[in-house]
Amino acid sequence: MSDTTTALSAQKRERTGSRYAQRVRQAGGLPGVLYGHKEEPVSITLDAHTAIGHISKGEKVFHMDLDGNKQYVLLKDIGYDYLGTNIIHVDFARVDMNERVDTKARLKFVGDAEGLKTTGAIMMHPLTELQLNCTVTNLPDDIIVDVTDMQVGDVLHASDVTLPKDTMVLLTDPNAIIAQIIMKAVVEEEGEATEVGADGAEPEVIAEKKEDAES
Repeated sequence: MSDTTTALSAQKRERTGSRYAQRVRQAGGLPGVLYGHKEEPVSITLDAHTAIGHISKGEKVFHMDLDGNKQYVLLKDIGYDYLGTNIIHVDFARVDMNERVDTKARLKFVGDAEGLKTTGAIMMHPLTELQLNCTVTNLPDDIIVDVTDMQVGDVLHASDVTLPKDTMVLLTDPNAIIAQIIMKAVVEEEGEATEVGADGAEPEVIAEKKEDAES
């Protein structure tokens, strides 16, 4: 998380429902909801261009000015359109900057794995983010994972990741796999794969195949 907190302006939205939310979006707004800290949920409208720009950068904590009432808020949920591409709704929770929250952080894999130098080796990433519990001031944008020393057959689990702060608590299953290097199925090159019949007949060419590109 950066040292500065982005300011966002919002206005209360009196009318709710999909029809009114669509009107908000057509007017350049982004519908949202603000809740938490034992206060009533409030339907809000933000400037879509500004809010989506910050959210797309991975920012999660904002200093929101809601009709003159300034408070810190945490981005909790994002709603997308039916194609899953455009942000059409956001949820925020009121927070104290010193409280602990549950959040998700992207995994950023760096380094050229030694095992991938082996022809036919590929790296799998079953998980691309971790669930954590940490203070609001320590929310990570991403978590660096160095895969340089990984060999074929190596597996990295969530528990192998070094979290940015000692005070962070891993919520993801520690045995969950985040990266592994395996060998893809080997296909004989240049149509040389053959089978010999029981009668000792000449080998039959099974298939012609262009040379696979290295992984």
